[in-house]
Amino acid sequence: MWGLEYFSFRDLWSPLFMVFMMAVIVLYTFVVGPWRDRFAGGKPVSFTRQASFIAAAVLLYFTQGGPLSLLGHLMFTFHMTNMAISYILVPPMLIYGIPDWLWRAMFKPKFWRMFRILLNPIISLGLFIFMFSFYHMPDNHDYIMTNFTVHTVYYIALLISAMLMWWQICCPVPEWNRISALMKLGYIFLSGLLLTPACVMIIFASSPLFAVYSDPDVWVKAMGYCVSGDSKAMLSTFDGPGFFNLMTPLEDQQLGGIVMKLLQEFVNAAALYAVFMQWYRSERSREDEPVADAPAGSRLNNV
Repeated sequence: MWGLEYFSFRDLWSPLFMVFMMAVIVLYTFVVGPWRDRFAGGKPVSFTRQASFIAAAVLLYFTQGGPLSLLGHLMFTFHMTNMAISYILVPPMLIYGIPDWLWRAMFKPKFWRMFRILLNPIISLGLFIFMFSFYHMPDNHDYIMTNFTVHTVYYIALLISAMLMWWQICCPVPEWNRISALMKLGYIFLSGLLLTPACVMIIFASSPLFAVYSDPDVWVKAMGYCVSGDSKAMLSTFDGPGFFNLMTPLEDQQLGGIVMKLLQEFVNAAALYAVFMQWYRSERSREDEPVADAPAGSRLNNV
């Protein structure tokens, strides 16, 4: 399907990265399970939180090392799908899956003071939007996609910036929370608004922007670090990325931009709902407190 039958197991599944992500999942399972008593305040972690972390790790593997990663080099639509999953969906799932006591154990107050500038809500949001938009400028995108070391470093930095942005929204440690629930609602809305120009540029471009998906020579260079063997020999079998795509490069590009924006809006809508319900429950509990604490006589007088 989608031409994956032409690639080897190593090309499709990245065994080393698979082992690494499996090790991360196993380590997490032990830390939140039998080893949690070794941490101050270690409490049982709900199944929902554990499932969130494990699902996020699996998604990150598939988009950055599994078949979806390879498909992202064949079609721009899959590339943008991977970007949305890796940097919009995965970060809040990872943050939610790690309990507060583990966050406190991993990052002491001194560590947070070192990164207090990056943890400023405005700076963390601006950093992610800048890195995402900068990456999708055509020349920058093609350069990063065709240089393995730059590609790896940039993707790691992009994930960190995404984690910093989502930390402001779903911070699991109460004393580290820096913005109110109402401000979080505005923060989510602003993040979607600031990401729109990059998506609009991609969707409404009148010609293909990215040589990786339209120029066979550039495509082969990008494929060089995700397939085994001589990638240049691929041109003797395939004419370029068009061999694997039923759409034209422009149609693929437009669909990719639409998919990215739709997935982002879906995740943002879920985040808006979660934050709003959290704020609503908090306000209701505050309203109920005076009634619950009032003397019995006063409550009878109000009936």
